[in-house]
Amino acid sequence: MTLSIEQLAEARRALDGPLFADLSGDAQVSFEFFPPKSEKMEQQLWEAIETLAPLAPRFVSVTYGAGGSTRERTHATVARIARETGLAAAAHLTCVEASKAEIAEVAEAYWAAGVRHIVALRGDPPVMGSRFAPHPEGYESAAALVEGLRRLHPFEISVAAYPECHPEATSLASDIDNLKRKLDAGAVRAISQFFFSADAFFRFRDAAAAAGIDTEIVPGILPVSNVAQTRKFAAMCGASIPPWMDRLFEGLDDRPAARQLVAATLAAELARRLYAGGVRHFHFYTLNRAELGYAICHLLGLRPKPAARVKAA
Repeated sequence: MTLSIEQLAEARRALDGPLFADLSGDAQVSFEFFPPKSEKMEQQLWEAIETLAPLAPRFVSVTYGAGGSTRERTHATVARIARETGLAAAAHLTCVEASKAEIAEVAEAYWAAGVRHIVALRGDPPVMGSRFAPHPEGYESAAALVEGLRRLHPFEISVAAYPECHPEATSLASDIDNLKRKLDAGAVRAISQFFFSADAFFRFRDAAAAAGIDTEIVPGILPVSNVAQTRKFAAMCGASIPPWMDRLFEGLDDRPAARQLVAATLAAELARRLYAGGVRHFHFYTLNRAELGYAICHLLGLRPKPAARVKAA
C-alpha cells in the first residue's frame, strides 16, 4: 500500500513519543482571578485558590474592572490573599476614569496591605467599543502609569503584551514600540493576552527581541470552555479564534464534562508547543475555576508542593 504525504505525516505523529511524557516539571506558572460578585462566587474563588496554591505559582493576580468598577472588591480579594495565604498577590490597576491622585490612593492602599506587585494596564473604556480617553488629571498611557507607580514605591510591575497586535494599534511595530516604552519605564515583565497559535506567540517574541526587548514575555493561556464568551473576549483584545475551534466544540452545549475535556486538551497542546519552543513561564486565565489549569500544569510536569498550600482559605 502506498501512503500519501499527508498520511505519512499522520503516521509520524502517531509513532512519535507521548506528547507529555517525562517533562521535568521545570515550568513555572501564575494564575489570574477576578473579584467575586457574590458569596457563592467568593466560595468558588477560594476553592480555586486552595486547589492551585500547592502548585507554588510565582504569583496570582486579581483583575480590575473597567473604570475601576471593581475597585473595592479587587482590593478586598488581593488583600485577603496577601493576608491569609503564602501566595504572592498581584493587583491589577488601570488608568481609566481615574486621576493620578486616585490611582496613588489605590496603590498606597495596596502597599499598606502588603501587596508588592501590580499589573499596570491602560485599561478598557467602560463602554465596549468606545475609544480610550484619559482622565483630565490622569495618566495617558500604561507607560506613564508605570512611571507614576515607580515614583510611589518599588513595586514589582507587570504589563500587558498583545501577540496578535492591540486592536487600537496602527501596526505591530507601533504596538511593540508601546510595549518597549512600558518596559523601559520600569516594568519587569510582560504578560500576553491569550492566543491560540503557538506560532503567533513565537513570531511576536522574535519581533520584540528584534526591537531590543530582552525582558521576559509570559504567554497568557485561556482554557476555552465557552466559545461564545471567548469570542467576546477575543473581540476586545484582538485575538484570533481559528475556525476549527468552533467545530471542536459543536454539539457540546449540553455536555459540560466533555466540553471540559476538549478545552483541557486544546490548552494543554498549546502549552506543550510553547514549552517545546523554550517557554518555561506560563500565565493562566482561570476564570476562577481551578480544574482546567491544574490539569494542564500536571501535564507539564508540575506536582503539588505541600509547603505551598493555602494557610487559611
